[in-house]
Amino acid sequence: MSESKAFISGCKGLTLTADEKAFFADERPWGFILFGRNIGESKQIADLAAELRDSIGNPDAPVLIDQEGGRVQRIRPPVVPQYPNGAAIGEIYRRDREQGLRAAWLMSRLHAFDLTRFGVTVDCLPVLDVPIEGSSDVIGNRAYGFDPHAVAAIGQAAADGLKAGGMLPVMKHMPGHGRAFVDSHHKLPVVDVPLEMLRASDFIPFVAMKDELMAMSAHIVFTAIDAENPATTSPRVVEEIIRGEIGFDGLLMSDDVSMNALAGDIETRARGIFAAGLDLVLHCHGIMDEMLAVAKVAPVLKGDALRRTRAAEAGFRTPDGSDEQALREEFARLFAVS
Repeated sequence: MSESKAFISGCKGLTLTADEKAFFADERPWGFILFGRNIGESKQIADLAAELRDSIGNPDAPVLIDQEGGRVQRIRPPVVPQYPNGAAIGEIYRRDREQGLRAAWLMSRLHAFDLTRFGVTVDCLPVLDVPIEGSSDVIGNRAYGFDPHAVAAIGQAAADGLKAGGMLPVMKHMPGHGRAFVDSHHKLPVVDVPLEMLRASDFIPFVAMKDELMAMSAHIVFTAIDAENPATTSPRVVEEIIRGEIGFDGLLMSDDVSMNALAGDIETRARGIFAAGLDLVLHCHGIMDEMLAVAKVAPVLKGDALRRTRAAEAGFRTPDGSDEQALREEFARLFAVS
């Protein structure tokens, strides 16, 4: 089997076009990501995941999704239940720590029941960002709360629930998106606080969960570290903070390369991401010209990037055998009293 290249790709619709199949066969992305535009009914989702894998001849290729609950939930009713947002889990945690941790684990375990039926194997969860008062609602109620230690504990429970269900988590957005005052989908956030303040809050959940296998970067400038480049394209943030101070040696993927926080055309952005030391470029929009630009600069996986992707591939475990109906009833009870 040919070697994979260092990117994750989306696709445009409910099925693959002939051009997409040819592109994937030629360029061999490491994995794929699904968005709302790719979601119809249950069989269609499963068929699309299988079609994506078939296009590169790898039945185990990772298929990712953002299935957090709340407003960031790509597969919605009636296909799967609507789940609460991260803030609702945090509310339970603040009243009763053990119940909050159980709620986080249960929701992720239920996501795993839902998603593995469709062949989706990676959920971009937990959100480990610690917001501050007045920050952009791009994170907002997706966050578990304002206490970094609580965010770390809830995030670990959420990650553990996915892993118990045979999936893998992706921590986001490293080294922290909570202080952004603008939405990085549209503009570049600049965080202008001392490094000590970041250490005392933003970094804490990522340090606590540094041994997880995958994380996603933040398109944010931290002026105390690198005033010129957002974390996603900053060698200094990646090497000194993410790899060094936080101590994360897992697979680091970019947030979506199409987001307007990043400057330049798609090829320039992708080059900057690889130059910064990230392992994978994530391209979500399914726009063929952009996909071609990413593939043009994406190297074949080798060295540390290959080691980290292989560690992720080896990290999937057999589901734990939980009783789905019993867990759904327990989860409903927790939220009935919330």
